[in-house]
Amino acid sequence: QVQLVESGGGLVQPGGSLRLSCAAPGIIFSISAMGWYRQAPGKQREWVATITTGGGTMYVDSVKGRFTISRDNAKNTMYLQMNSLKPEDTAVYYCNRVVSRVPWGQGTQVTVSS
Repeated sequence: QVQLVESGGGLVQPGGSLRLSCAAPGIIFSISAMGWYRQAPGKQREWVATITTGGGTMYVDSVKGRFTISRDNAKNTMYLQMNSLKPEDTAVYYCNRVVSRVPWGQGTQVTVSS
């Protein structure tokens, strides 16, 4: 079974930074556009950012200029560098393929609070 593993979350003050990681099996990672998603309490899961196999990136407007998505194809790992964090960024963050998603991982909790 395909397993996605997110890590790097934590508690951070507003204005702080975190770097999330997503480890995925090479069989899917190397050929897939990958994305970060998040789900805040009481809300639906939303798309945050996408990176194509060629390194092209897209972001939801609310994180543009603050978050940076990247990938290391040799390590089958994707990253999300999050700077200038705001309380509204608080959520469980997930990674997955953009198309033909596989089962969701457990996610990693990000809490932005003073």
